[in-house]
Amino acid sequence: MPSQDRGGPGPSASRLQGAWLHRGWLACLLWPVSLLYGALFSLRRLFYRLGWLRTERVPVPVIVVGNVIAGGAGKTPVVMAVVAHLQARGLRVGVVSRGYGRRTDDCREVLVDSDPHEVGDEPALIHRSTRAPVFVARKRIEAARALLARHPATQVIVSDDGLQHLALARDIEICVFDDRGIGNGWLLPAGLLRECWPRRCDLVLHSGERPAFAGGYTATRSLSQHAVTSDGQFVPLEALADKPLVALAAIARPESFFEMLRARGLTLAETIALPDHFHFNAWQRPPSSDRPLLCTEKDAVKLWRKAPDALAVPLQFAPAPEFFTALDAKLSSTDGYQAA
Repeated sequence: MPSQDRGGPGPSASRLQGAWLHRGWLACLLWPVSLLYGALFSLRRLFYRLGWLRTERVPVPVIVVGNVIAGGAGKTPVVMAVVAHLQARGLRVGVVSRGYGRRTDDCREVLVDSDPHEVGDEPALIHRSTRAPVFVARKRIEAARALLARHPATQVIVSDDGLQHLALARDIEICVFDDRGIGNGWLLPAGLLRECWPRRCDLVLHSGERPAFAGGYTATRSLSQHAVTSDGQFVPLEALADKPLVALAAIARPESFFEMLRARGLTLAETIALPDHFHFNAWQRPPSSDRPLLCTEKDAVKLWRKAPDALAVPLQFAPAPEFFTALDAKLSSTDGYQAA
């Protein structure tokens, strides 16, 4: 049965995302606006450099995992991989995030039973996956202070996103790219760059399968061989191979999830692409409710409240060993670092 696509970004959004990859007529039309965007960003960075805007430091090393491109570049899997690596070394790690897409605006800790709508889907997933303490706040410096007050034994803080959030001083910057690279090389809205590239950065990690430019470290990514139920049980994907399935993704690039499912030999009778950080408040299950519903781990933390029988398929993400070797070397040389 052929796959039926539902939802996804509108034609205007798709057209703009396509324009970001080439210097066509739409990108050229938006280029003058990108000059204004770049000037404002440079002015803001200058204000921080001159001390007119304040950068604040916390007493433990801070690792920022972010990107310079718009849309999802795979930061959250990188955050979880970095946290897991540091935990394996015996370090006590905390995570701070803005909690993009949440309906609250305060500073709070992410707990096991936290509503993802209140703390954000990505922070909820990070805490569920790593069990590290996670705090969210509009200003990441507030989240970092609250985390250290609640968990004073924390030795390292990892910031989920925040490469452009200059109010929080950082010791190590990890810049993540996907297969799009830097696109057409222009700033928003004519291109996908949030700031000019190249820029100073401690580590560059390519999260996709085909790095768009040389330099930096690579990673492997694939779907797990099993799905996870809402109560933590494992379902082998091979047990679903002969069934028509419904796949749902509310991530920056939903089709990448669908392609990975098909690569596992699964038959997708229907695919549902929704906007990134979709809330699912008014979402209704498709009429084909008798078919198993597959989703990403990120979506599952919210979707399970509406569809508890949905199956989450974890992403297995593994940066190259050389990446962690370089990260460890840089971390050991930072001020305030205490080895485990």
